[in-house]
Amino acid sequence: MNSPLQTEHLWMPFTANRQFKAHPRLLDKAEGMFYQSTDGRQILDGTAGLWCVNAGHNHPKIVAAIQQQAATLDFAPTFQMGHPLAFKAASKLAEMAPAGLNRVFFCNDGSEGVDTALKIALAYHRIRGDAGRYRLIGRERGYHGVGFGGISVGGIAGNRKQFGPALSGVDHLPHPLDISRNAFSKGLPPHGAELAAVLEQRLLALHDPTTVAAVIVEPVQGSTGVIVPPQGYLQTLRAICDKYGILLIFDEVITGFGRLGKPFGADYFGVIPDMIICAKGLTNAAVPMGAVIVTESIYDAFMHAAPTDAIELFHGYTYSAHPLACAAAIATLEVYQEEKLFERAAQSAPYFEAAAHQLRELPNVKDIRNLGMVCGIELMPQSGKTTTRAYDIFEKCFWEKNVLIRTTGDIIALSPPLIINEAQIDQLFAQISEAIREQAETK
Repeated sequence: MNSPLQTEHLWMPFTANRQFKAHPRLLDKAEGMFYQSTDGRQILDGTAGLWCVNAGHNHPKIVAAIQQQAATLDFAPTFQMGHPLAFKAASKLAEMAPAGLNRVFFCNDGSEGVDTALKIALAYHRIRGDAGRYRLIGRERGYHGVGFGGISVGGIAGNRKQFGPALSGVDHLPHPLDISRNAFSKGLPPHGAELAAVLEQRLLALHDPTTVAAVIVEPVQGSTGVIVPPQGYLQTLRAICDKYGILLIFDEVITGFGRLGKPFGADYFGVIPDMIICAKGLTNAAVPMGAVIVTESIYDAFMHAAPTDAIELFHGYTYSAHPLACAAAIATLEVYQEEKLFERAAQSAPYFEAAAHQLRELPNVKDIRNLGMVCGIELMPQSGKTTTRAYDIFEKCFWEKNVLIRTTGDIIALSPPLIINEAQIDQLFAQISEAIREQAETK
C-alpha cells in the first residue's frame, strides 16, 4: 500500500504553496497530447507543459537519445574541455536560426539565457571601446526570467517588488496591449505600432542614445497573458536600434521552435535581431537547456579583442552544453524537421484561431487575442478582484473537464503541443467554454 504523499518539504515555484497543498493537482505520466493525473484521468495538455513540449510528450526519438547518452557519457566539462555533441548541437541550432545568427552559447534555461545575452551586450560595447553604453531597455509586462538581469529588464511587478533594487540603468518601453482599439483582433492588431517610436521619442531623448547598449523584447509577450505586437511594431524597433547602434535582443523562449509556424518569431515577422534567446522547445523540455544565438560579427568582436591564448568572455555555467541536454536538443531539432512540425503548426493556426474566437460571446470574456498556436482569453475581474475568475476556471478545467490550461491574472493562456489535431482543438475549446459558462453561473 502506497504511503501518503509528503508535501511539506517542497517549496514550489510560482505557486500558492498552502493553497496547492490543501488539494494537490498531480501528474505522473504523459504521452503525446495528454498527461495522466495520479487519480488515473487523461488530461488534454493545452499548454505544452509550460510553453515547451512542442513535439508532444515522451517523443520516442527524444527519449531514446537521452537514454543512450546517459549510458555513454553522463557529464563532461566545457570549461577548457569539450565533447562532440556540444559542437553538433550548436551547428544544428545555427542551421535553424535566421541567416547571420550562427554562433551559439549554451546555458540551462531562459533565465540564464537572458542574463547571458545582457552580459554579452554590455561586454560587446566595452571591448569595442564604447563602454559608455551601459543602459538596458526592456518593456512593461515583459517576462525575461527570474535572474536579477531578467527581473530588471522585465516589467511584471509581482516578479520584482519583493527583491528591492535590481540593476541600475534600466528603463522600459510601454507594452502595446490596447484592448480599447484592438479587442478581439485575429493575428496582428491593426493599432499601436506608434508605441515603438516611444523608444526614440522619449527614452533615447531622455537618456542619450549613446548610453544605451541593448533593447530586449519578446516578439510575442507570453507569460504576461499573450500580448501580440501591432502591425509594423517590431520593424520600427529594429530601425531605431539600427539608427543608433543599439543591439536588439529577441527573447524567443516561447516563440522559438514553431509556436508561430516558423523556426523563430524573427522568421515570422521578418525582423532579424542581433541576438536570440531560446530554451523550452529547444529540447522539447525533456532536459533543461537554453541558448543565446548571436551574429558572427558579435562573436568575432570578442575573438579579435583578446589574445589567442586568453579567455574572451568570462561567463559560463557548469552544465553549459550538458551531454544529455545536447542529445535531447539534437533529437528534438531533427524531430521538428522530419515531422514538419513547424509547417503543421502553420496549417493548424487558422483552425485554432477560429475555435478560439468562438468564445467571444461567452459571459465575462473581455478580449481574445491570438497568433500562430498561442491564444490569450482575457476575462473580466470578479467583484473587482484579479485572478479569482481565471483561477476558478483553471481548477474546473483540471478537475472536471480534464484539460490543462494556464492562467496569469484573469487571462487564460493556451499554447498546446504542435501535434494537436482538429478534434483535440475542438475538445480543448469546448471544455473551456463549458467551464467559463459554469463559472459565470455559480459566482
